[in-house]
Amino acid sequence: SGHIKVGHMEEVRTKVVLEEYSVINARSTDFPGNYPGCDDSWDYKRFEKRFSISVAQLNFEEMVMVFDMVGVDAAIANSIRRVLIAEVPTMAIEKVYIHSNTSIVQDEVLAHRLGLIPINADPRKFKTLSPMQTGENWPDTPSADHMIEFTLKVKCSHNTHALKGSHDPEQLYLNSQVTTSAFKWIPIGNQAQKISELRPVHDDIVIAKLRPGQELNLRMLCMKGIGKDHAKFSPVATASYRLLPEITLIKPVIGEKADRLAKCFSEGVIQVVEKNGVLNAEVVDARKDTCSREVFRHEDLKDCVKLARIRDHFIFSIESTGALPPDVLVVEAIKIMMGKCTHFMEELNNLAT
Repeated sequence: SGHIKVGHMEEVRTKVVLEEYSVINARSTDFPGNYPGCDDSWDYKRFEKRFSISVAQLNFEEMVMVFDMVGVDAAIANSIRRVLIAEVPTMAIEKVYIHSNTSIVQDEVLAHRLGLIPINADPRKFKTLSPMQTGENWPDTPSADHMIEFTLKVKCSHNTHALKGSHDPEQLYLNSQVTTSAFKWIPIGNQAQKISELRPVHDDIVIAKLRPGQELNLRMLCMKGIGKDHAKFSPVATASYRLLPEITLIKPVIGEKADRLAKCFSEGVIQVVEKNGVLNAEVVDARKDTCSREVFRHEDLKDCVKLARIRDHFIFSIESTGALPPDVLVVEAIKIMMGKCTHFMEELNNLAT
């Protein structure tokens, strides 16, 4: 390793390189003592200088957030992703008391569908039931601090005002389609004074379809839980990250080759500009690239470009199910990680003593 050139060593330490048939430098190697002359020991001031978070997109209507996290190892980024998926709590339907179900949907299938409906309730305002209170030991009376109660009563009947000759079930029958708009919140204790109206995130989720004479009469209880126990508690539809792409043109690409090069990448990555009457390819926004490596299929282009990804620049994409905004979910995930670190340090101190 003493003969590694400084420039090449920096590339190995900081970039993942995409070649035609392989991905090299995929693993982190910048740990203390691995590279001569490099101080890779962890230093708070150095970390603080390098670390940054910047929000690229935040859409509260679609509950989507895209942000950049720079200056951390993949292990930290992946920990945040996993905590978002499996350890940030939400409220979800846990118990369904079926008083009447004459639809064609079986009771257990209906209960499972109801459990997966995201509930628009701030889980931070509720407490988690102890393991002794779940399962067969479920409390006989609902708790205002731990639960949310909904009822659903819908009966289908003929529509006497339907247009003659119509074949549309929604015109022929009343309540032919049961959606989450039929949920009715039943406040437990003093919940109505402390919390504004609770409801499902979306009002148009189809629960079942009915025909005249069929009905649903249900009582539902929600509890607080985490995705690690059941996917219905997961607060995100997706939580993923990718490394920031870096595209370098090693040699000029002009004329017809410039147009072909632009088509090898995602739209907006390569721009073809005219200089002195000659078409030239320029990298405009490498961030938009999906790293398909299409360029390596062209013999006359493959040696003109170098593809890489910045090892410590993570682009996170988070889509909330709607219980909490995506920016709040990230903060909650980081709080949970901090709690885990604190617990770990306490355990280490206990071992030392």
